[in-house]
Amino acid sequence: MNNKNRNFLRHVRHKRLRATLSGTAEKPRFSVFRSLHHIYVQIIDDEKGVTLSSASTNEKMFKSQNLKANISAAQIIGKTAAQRALALGIKSVVFDRGGHAYHGKIKALADAARTEGLVF
Repeated sequence: MNNKNRNFLRHVRHKRLRATLSGTAEKPRFSVFRSLHHIYVQIIDDEKGVTLSSASTNEKMFKSQNLKANISAAQIIGKTAAQRALALGIKSVVFDRGGHAYHGKIKALADAARTEGLVF
């Protein structure tokens, strides 16, 4: 299966997920995007259409650590995103895995966010 086909199928899975998932002010959406080189997380209130918080390996503070899209980077980003959410008073979120399988980097990110105290 070529990459174009794989990405198309991921988009199909993500659309199917988003048909039922939606973030609110009380329980925002914890959205994960994984590119070939970086991992991005956004905490989104879909009712207002506003991103409340974000974290990524592409940020200035992580550039010096030379983080790439691997499991250790996913754990760091998960912890950082959870700490930023808790600082905003967000304790509970809806997990949006972005059409990716709940395995490897996505699972490591989610587990790290849970250990910091974020509830999915």
